[in-house]
Amino acid sequence: MKKLGDLMMILDLHRQGVKIAAIARQVGIDRKTVRKYIGRGIEVPTYGPRQPRERLLDPHVEYLRARLDAYPGLSAQRLAREISERGYTGSYSTVRDTVRTMRPVGGGRAYAVRFETPPGQQAQVDFAQFRVRFADAPDRVQIVWLFSMVMGFSRLIWGRFALRQTMQTVLSCHRAAFEAIGGVPREILYDRMKTAVLGEDEDGRVIYNRTLAEFARHYGYLPKACRAYRPETKGKVERPFRYIREDFFLGGIFRDLDDLNAQFDHWLCTVANPRVHASTGRVVNEAFAEEMPTLQLLPLIPFGAVLKLERKISHDGMVSVDGNYYSVPDATRRRIVDVHSLADEIQIFEDDRLIARHPHLEGRRERSLLDGHRRRSRKKDDLPLPHGFTGQQVTRRSLDIYAAIGEQLAAAGASA
Repeated sequence: MKKLGDLMMILDLHRQGVKIAAIARQVGIDRKTVRKYIGRGIEVPTYGPRQPRERLLDPHVEYLRARLDAYPGLSAQRLAREISERGYTGSYSTVRDTVRTMRPVGGGRAYAVRFETPPGQQAQVDFAQFRVRFADAPDRVQIVWLFSMVMGFSRLIWGRFALRQTMQTVLSCHRAAFEAIGGVPREILYDRMKTAVLGEDEDGRVIYNRTLAEFARHYGYLPKACRAYRPETKGKVERPFRYIREDFFLGGIFRDLDDLNAQFDHWLCTVANPRVHASTGRVVNEAFAEEMPTLQLLPLIPFGAVLKLERKISHDGMVSVDGNYYSVPDATRRRIVDVHSLADEIQIFEDDRLIARHPHLEGRRERSLLDGHRRRSRKKDDLPLPHGFTGQQVTRRSLDIYAAIGEQLAAAGASA
C-alpha cells in the first residue's frame, strides 16, 4: 500500500461494517493485506530495503582485491581473464567498474593530441626497464630490458627482453622485428637513447649513432629522434609498455630469460595483437593485415656491420668481448687475435683466417665454449715418460748377480 488515501478508505469501509472480502475487491488488494492494515490502524506503512541479490562477480571480489593489493597496476582486462579461468561468467564491464573503485584516484594531467600515420609509414622503438626474480635464481633481482617496436598505423607490437642495451642487441632486435613483420617501415621514431642518438650539433641537428645510421641506410628507412623531454611524441610505444607491464608482466612467474621471452611471444600472439585497440577501435591483427603490403621489402643480404677489436687470449684459451668470454681452438698460435663483433655473432680471426664463430652472449661473465676448444691442464700423471721407460715392468736377472753385488759391497766395507 503506497497511498495514505487507500489506507483511510480501508479503515472507513471497515467502520461502516463492510466485509473484508468486499473491501479487498473494492480496493484491489489481498484480504490478508486488508486485515493487516485494519490491525495497524492509522499507522502509515513502512517498507524496508530489499536484500541485495548476489552478483556473479561477488565470489571473486576478494581475489580481485588481493591481486590489486599485491600488484596495483594490473589491468582490468588481465584480471577479467584470470577470474574467467576461475569460473566467472559475467561481463567485462562489471569487472572494469569494480576494479576502478578499488584503485586509488590519480591526479589529472593535460591531454595530448594524438596523431595518426598512414600504413607502413612509421614504427616507434624504445627500451623499458623491468626487474624480475627468475625462478632459477629467486634470491637475486635481475634487471632486464624490453625492446619494443610498435607499428604506427595498426599498433602491432613486437618485442624481446634482453639483459643489456648494447648496439648488438639493438641491431639484432631490429633485424628480428623486420623479419617477424615481413618488411620495413619508411621511418622509425626513436627515444634519445645512446645507442640511437649521440646528441645535437651546434645548429640543433640530431647526430645519430654511426652504426645505427648505416643500419638504417642498409634497410632503407629514415631514423627520426623524438623531441627532447616530450615522451608524448612517442606515445604509441610508451603506452604499450604500461599495458605490457600491467597485463602481462606483473604477477608472472618466469624460469629464466628464455622462458620470459617465450611467454611474452605467446601473450603477444594470443592477447595483445588479437585485441580490439582502444584508440583505433580495430582488431590489431586485422589492421596490420592492411598495413603489411605497404611495408618496404627486406634487403636480400642482412646487415653486416663489423666492430673490429684486438683481444689477448687468456691462459685458459678465451677472449673477452663486452664482459663475456669466447673460446679459441687449442691450436691457436698467436696470443693476440682479431675479433669482429657483428649484429648477431662474434668472429675470431688469426692472421686473417677465421678460427671461431660464436653467437652473441647477452649477459655478463658468461662463457661460450665451442666443441674442440677446451684446454686441459696437464697433471703429473700426464707428463711424458723418459725415453726408453716402459712403465712398471722390471727386467728379470739371475740371483747370482745380486749375490756378487752383495759380496763387493761387504768387501768394500771391510777395507774401509
